[in-house]
Amino acid sequence: MAPRILLCGDPLGRLNQLFKRVQSVSKSAGPFDALICVGQFFPDTPELLDEFLDYVEGRTQVPIPTYFTGDYGVVAPKILSTTSKKAENQGFKMDGLEVCHNLFWLRGSGKFTLHGLSVAYLSGRQSSDSQFGKYSQDDVDALRALAEDSGVVDLFLTNEWPAGVTNRAAVSDIPVGVSDSSCSDSTVSELVMEVKPRYHIAGSMGVFYAREPYLNAESTHVTRFIGLAQVGNKNKQKFLHALSPTPTSTMSPAELSAKPPKTTLWPYNLQEGAAESKKRPNDSESDSQYWRYDVSKRQKNGSQGEKLCFKFVCSGSCPRGEDCHFQHNAEAREQCRRGVCLDLIIKGKCEKGPECSYKHEFQDESSIQRKPRSENANRSKECWFCLSSPSVESHLIVSVGESFYCALPKGSLVEDHILIIPIEHLPNTLVLSPEVESELSRYQNGLRNCYKSQGNDAVFFELVSKRVSHANLQVVPVPSSRARLLPNIFSLAAEKLGFKLVTKKFIDSTDGRKYLQKEYNAALGLFYVELPDGTVLSHTLEENEVFPAQFGREVLAGLLKIPDRADWRNCKISQEEEAKLAEDFKKQFQEFDPCQ
Repeated sequence: MAPRILLCGDPLGRLNQLFKRVQSVSKSAGPFDALICVGQFFPDTPELLDEFLDYVEGRTQVPIPTYFTGDYGVVAPKILSTTSKKAENQGFKMDGLEVCHNLFWLRGSGKFTLHGLSVAYLSGRQSSDSQFGKYSQDDVDALRALAEDSGVVDLFLTNEWPAGVTNRAAVSDIPVGVSDSSCSDSTVSELVMEVKPRYHIAGSMGVFYAREPYLNAESTHVTRFIGLAQVGNKNKQKFLHALSPTPTSTMSPAELSAKPPKTTLWPYNLQEGAAESKKRPNDSESDSQYWRYDVSKRQKNGSQGEKLCFKFVCSGSCPRGEDCHFQHNAEAREQCRRGVCLDLIIKGKCEKGPECSYKHEFQDESSIQRKPRSENANRSKECWFCLSSPSVESHLIVSVGESFYCALPKGSLVEDHILIIPIEHLPNTLVLSPEVESELSRYQNGLRNCYKSQGNDAVFFELVSKRVSHANLQVVPVPSSRARLLPNIFSLAAEKLGFKLVTKKFIDSTDGRKYLQKEYNAALGLFYVELPDGTVLSHTLEENEVFPAQFGREVLAGLLKIPDRADWRNCKISQEEEAKLAEDFKKQFQEFDPCQ
């Protein structure tokens, strides 16, 4: 049975009113397993202090396990300081520090499991006059690292709303007053992009708002945002909301990737959010906070003044991509992956002493020597698609030409799903010279003929975006009997997500490519599909639009009636199985391969 959770906006110390309402709802629709409060938990005036202390000091019982993030308000420093010193709250605890029976403080940031649900949280606000109630950059960095863990987060709790959450939402549903940015936070917007929760719960704005679901970049599941009002608010806005979500761990891939009606594209415009926020005055300050390790003081393993990207070293990826101001150093990442102490890698020394459980010698008898290299050399070393990279999956390669090679993708949609990849580190296939474009055309025709011999037609699609560092043109075979459905199913899927695909018909596929090259705007981006009948479907991305990276794959998964394979991560197989698939396709493709 799915857990039954109550969600609450800012209690503001009005615990009598809150728990009276909880008990009333429990009688009619309960029982409930837990109550989660976001926004300010403590009183905002001294008048409510006696009522609040009755619960904290045990004179009145908290009736249901209650978790809160808003650790600010009257008497918060005194109570939370005492809570922090309790013996039972010592150590590394992310599932809540016990304030009193049934009342738990979610301190800083963390991730834990609550009745089968994966819950992540960021407590406090970006600014506060007290040592309590303010999240630190360490809290933000820790949450980013936790977001890299496998598994989808079911609930993400923040006190303030993410800046920009109403973008692309139905105007008629947006409550009056939410345009006021005083209770929105661009850092929360950035975190939501990385955490990608199924539900995001926030308070502080003083209104109730359940936004339409929206898509996440590089994930198939949607996110639902719920903003809750304050307990006892004069306008009688909803402050208590019941939720009974099935834990992700028990859902099938098809259930998880289902798109509800009115699903929209990702709403957040991060660059605008950062510019509008008065709390983040300039880019350099943002950088120093986000990438917190300055290695200019390191004693070894690097030259003076260099800086490593903390995010990349920890996780192997960075949401800023090529726009990041700091080094994405593959050797440093490899040492971290091998269990070497992060402080040793980045700072050159570890100050934790014997308490540190990580390795304090660089592995494989090598140190991290970061010599000046060209930009392309750095990319080739770190990029999965560069043939010169140690990370390239060579067992997936089925053909190598002068300027391109073909390979099976990781987690292919169907067995003969192919990627056409430039050997040179290029951001997309629309920036090619005529000579290189000619080779791409030969590969496309070879794959068309190969698929046709098996009763299939070829569908080509590519996402051209700043988030894609090395171009890859995806090719998927579709049964010829279903190819006529392609224009409609792509157009319907686009309209469902709130955008339209431009449709152009060409007799010659090379004319379609020329049209796309003319339409491509390097400052924006483009998603396009080349269909078997010469039709080209395209969508020019809006400025800072985060387009769903799996869109093309999801549409074809629906057409082929294999929705559980829409997410490549559900399709992983062993390296031995991958190598066999590649060898089998290589034999099929041999007579059609333009490089044979």
